[in-house]
Amino acid sequence: MFFGCHARPDRSFYFRGKQFPICARCTGELIGLIAGIPIAVIWGWPKFYIVVLMMAPLVFDGFRQRLTSYESTNMRRLFTGIPFGIAFIFLLIYFHRTCFMIAAEILKLFWDEPQRIDRALELFI
Repeated sequence: MFFGCHARPDRSFYFRGKQFPICARCTGELIGLIAGIPIAVIWGWPKFYIVVLMMAPLVFDGFRQRLTSYESTNMRRLFTGIPFGIAFIFLLIYFHRTCFMIAAEILKLFWDEPQRIDRALELFI
């Protein structure tokens, strides 16, 4: 179970007769994760609510399929996985920034020069 994926044959792509090691949805997520890094470096990252909206199609499609008789297609799984993967990179950036801000606030409680911490924090976020 590579990438935490079920890799079901009916939900996977095939290339030259061989099944991908991950399903269509995880393939989309992986493409998004790989694409998200240069996107974040070149264009930055959107506001948090945009990140959540980018994740919504995959979540909606997955839950709709899980809770009803609806059966998604591999192309839909792929195309909902790509923005989810990109958004996941942005989510990691937000998590990283939040951790640094919390650590800075904790350090300010014990340090005599909080302005130095603020200057250092500017370098990391």
